Amino acid sequence: MRLRALAGLAIVAVVAAAGCSAEPERSGGSPADVPDRSTPAPDATVGIDPELASFYTQELEWSDCGDGFQCGTASVPVDYADPGGDTIELALLRAPATGDERLGSLLVNPGGPGASGVEYAQLAGSVVTEQVRERYDIVGFDPRGVADSTPVDCVDDPELDDYLAADATPDDDAEVADMEESIQDLAAGCAARSGDLVPHIGTVDVARDLDVLRAALGDEKLNYLGKSYGTFIGALYADQFPDRVGRLVLDGAIDPTLTGDDLGLGQARGFERALSAFLTWCFSQDDCALGSSEDEARATLVALLQQADQEPLATDDDNRPLTEALAFYGIILPLYLTADEGYEPLNEALDLALTEDDGTLLLTFADLYLERNSDGTYNGNANEVISLVNCMDHPESATAEQAEAGLAEFTAVSQVFGPFLAWGGFGCSALADGLAEAGVGATDDPTATPAATPAPHPPVTAPGADPILVVGTTGDPATPYEWAQSLAEQLSSGVLLTYDATVHTAYLAGSDCIDEAVDAYLLAGTVPDDGASCGT
Repeated sequence: MRLRALAGLAIVAVVAAAGCSAEPERSGGSPADVPDRSTPAPDATVGIDPELASFYTQELEWSDCGDGFQCGTASVPVDYADPGGDTIELALLRAPATGDERLGSLLVNPGGPGASGVEYAQLAGSVVTEQVRERYDIVGFDPRGVADSTPVDCVDDPELDDYLAADATPDDDAEVADMEESIQDLAAGCAARSGDLVPHIGTVDVARDLDVLRAALGDEKLNYLGKSYGTFIGALYADQFPDRVGRLVLDGAIDPTLTGDDLGLGQARGFERALSAFLTWCFSQDDCALGSSEDEARATLVALLQQADQEPLATDDDNRPLTEALAFYGIILPLYLTADEGYEPLNEALDLALTEDDGTLLLTFADLYLERNSDGTYNGNANEVISLVNCMDHPESATAEQAEAGLAEFTAVSQVFGPFLAWGGFGCSALADGLAEAGVGATDDPTATPAATPAPHPPVTAPGADPILVVGTTGDPATPYEWAQSLAEQLSSGVLLTYDATVHTAYLAGSDCIDEAVDAYLLAGTVPDDGASCGT
């Protein structure tokens, strides 16, 4: 199971009616028109620890990596408390500005934790509008421990298959023990393969890396577009470096003050809203797979998941039946998308599962969500990173008995999704125990979580920062609208922009109103009225 909130790898693939994916256009710039070396910002070392100066003043070297893109790396310390110790390299990709009146760099992050910013920047033509492409170098980075930035590695692909398909809703002591063993096996693998790095991949360190990148790119202030989990990075950056905040767009915001359970409950509510929107559409069709009423539909979904729990559904891969966990991922992926993109494919997949006991299409959607390829490999290491980072960012733990006691609250919020999100605290306990047993992050305090920071995080205020644009979607399934409201209220200069729709994140999601407001902010620093709203 993926521990804590699922929150959302950026889904850049669009699910088509046949269950396939279409990749947005790749759009680079003209490397010949820009220097092959970045000059650090003039004030790069002002106000920083002198021992970090070499990182802030490093010159980034860029090389042509095809399709108009430039690639490079940046060096950062593994442990900011020990700047003279080991270092790691962060992978970077730059899509140079296409116009002559360049404003600087716009760093981008698509979410996760665990999604590749390098791959995201390769989709620059679909990440920002052409007007923004003209004025900014779009720079993607793989956060520490992710993809090509000294990636953490825990298990091989067949073992990851087993981990992701394992029972995430244990019904008895034996199943609880199986869950604990599965998570501790993951932890043991992380410790054996990446133990030195694991304690240092939390979001606080990623935010500090972001400031090194800002300076090395030559920008006096950070311009940044973060989506989903990327908003957490941006919020912590603003709180640590408020005087270096330029134009920050935090789209699909996460509230940093929430506990792990709060995040899980919020996502359960978010997916319930998205499910209700899907059901409203479905009931208007002649062939809704889930029946004709809300109660019937939810009961049918619960029964399907319970069936998969007892006896996984057959698929076109005899070695990979559809387990309950995989069915869950298959159901939620289309709910991230717009109605035009996701609803018909979800209805088709559910019909196939309910009428023919065939889980093939739901498994296809689960694999898209989990970034698993048809040959059994995975794109990157997001499924390992998300467990580690979420538990380090939200280290509150729970015993099996405490998780079971909280199950009723989660189920009351969502009988379909709640049971899957209720076991996060216990999962983080098992992960912490497994890491500690392997000697990773061990302390003299038997109750301490490896590399943990106090949770929940205090409110992020970023006093004195330039205006920060927080974008929230009223029906966002993965990062509920209330989180954006809360983050905008916490930030001393936060401005809330609302998208009245059911989709995960708002910018370039189909609203000219949203796109124009975000562009006006990025291009001219013009913020909308606080509380401004756009429809579909």
